[in-house]
Amino acid sequence: QVQLVESGGGLVQPGGSLRLSCAASGSNFSIRTMSWYRQAPGKQRELVATISGGGRTNYAESVKGRFTISRDGAKNTVYLQMNSLKPEDTAVYYCNAGPLIAGLRGFWGQGIQVTVSS
Repeated sequence: QVQLVESGGGLVQPGGSLRLSCAASGSNFSIRTMSWYRQAPGKQRELVATISGGGRTNYAESVKGRFTISRDGAKNTVYLQMNSLKPEDTAVYYCNAGPLIAGLRGFWGQGIQVTVSS
């Protein structure tokens, strides 16, 4: 079981930057794959970025080169650094802790709003 708490969202101007944090409590954080998802109004929830326990990363094509996912094992925290933000990045962002075994249930944070607007 894992509990996730996101922070760092808010309003930023186009071209600006923001860093989201996801603090995890529970078991086996260091070997779980951690991900950020987002959901914009009227759209499906989409995977933004993922990082494995070993530090391997993957990104959605729409954010590649602008966003960076990282993790701090000592703090049990995963981050999403978002640069060169665009209005289309506006969404509720969700932290996800993946299952230890593929196909089992993962865990979700409550979500945090990111709004990119002038």
